[in-house]
Amino acid sequence: MDTAKLFWTGRSQAVRLPKEFRFEGKEVHIRRQGDAVILEPVAKDHSKDWAWLDELVDRVDGTFLEEGIEEPLPQERPELDDLFK
Repeated sequence: MDTAKLFWTGRSQAVRLPKEFRFEGKEVHIRRQGDAVILEPVAKDHSKDWAWLDELVDRVDGTFLEEGIEEPLPQERPELDDLFK
């Protein structure tokens, strides 16, 4: 496991990452998972966050909703019909 150097800049703690762990851009997302602190890249262009959806939409035709909604067949239940007459 590699290590990174910790240092202080003003009143903030900072981490000096080794070259192979560098990020592009000026920000990263940060979160805790147990004792771990996880850094993740921030998307450069927020419109790219949903790019996968654009690819999906091209494959869906106009009948998608019609075919995706299945109406159940009516059920024959004479016992219930008798109760609610």
